[in-house]
Amino acid sequence: MATIADGLPAPGRRDDGFFMGGAIVMTLVIVAGFSVQLAAGRSSFSAPLLVHAHAIVFMGWVTIYLLQNAFAATDRLALHRRLGWLAAAWMVPMLVLGCAVTVAMIRRGGVPFFFKPLQFLVFDPVSLFAFMGLTTAAIALRRQTDWHRRLHFCAMAMLLGPGFGRLLPMPLIAPWAWEATMAAGLLFPLAGMAMDLRRSGRVHPAWGWGVAAMLVSVVVVEGVTYSPVGEALYRAVAAGSPGAAVAPLDFPPPPGPPPA
Repeated sequence: MATIADGLPAPGRRDDGFFMGGAIVMTLVIVAGFSVQLAAGRSSFSAPLLVHAHAIVFMGWVTIYLLQNAFAATDRLALHRRLGWLAAAWMVPMLVLGCAVTVAMIRRGGVPFFFKPLQFLVFDPVSLFAFMGLTTAAIALRRQTDWHRRLHFCAMAMLLGPGFGRLLPMPLIAPWAWEATMAAGLLFPLAGMAMDLRRSGRVHPAWGWGVAAMLVSVVVVEGVTYSPVGEALYRAVAAGSPGAAVAPLDFPPPPGPPPA
């Protein structure tokens, strides 16, 4: 998502290759993660309708991001701009469905066993809000291509947790499973910083804002998770459901037959 602004350096000096390559790798992380789950039999198409709607909308965003980078890299800017406004509207169902799926999993007591239920309840929405903040800033700065594409890149990195969560050995990483997925996502803006240093000898400030948003989201998640506010939130969300019987800060038991 990199609208070309006036004064951009000549095409040979543009960073299209890095951002296009990054978009492809991010897409592969998401697709590979969910494909592994499906192949291993840990997910199926029999999931509730809400889960399918969530998956379609989020994979739609991945497709939009990949197309936007392809349009920018090939100078098809009219298509890039039109799709950009669709992308801006696309964030609304992403937020609604993302939060709805999180709440549904909490209420049925279906949080993955390597996450604490309360932490899961907090980190999904916080990650989405951080993504939306970075994306909104990128759209506002769409005429400043250097800021625009870097902020979008960091926002996309915020969404890689579910992909990495299905590729990393999460049960072995607990109790730091979610933090590990965030650390993996940080590798992308760090690669962008390295790219800037190699090409211009300095790091663009947009990377700092993107990394700061990611790190602040981690601090917010940890702070809320282990606070009375977080516990009250969990009790309110889970009230009257099987999830209410689940200890908010205890890891659920792993799947499998109960011990004899």
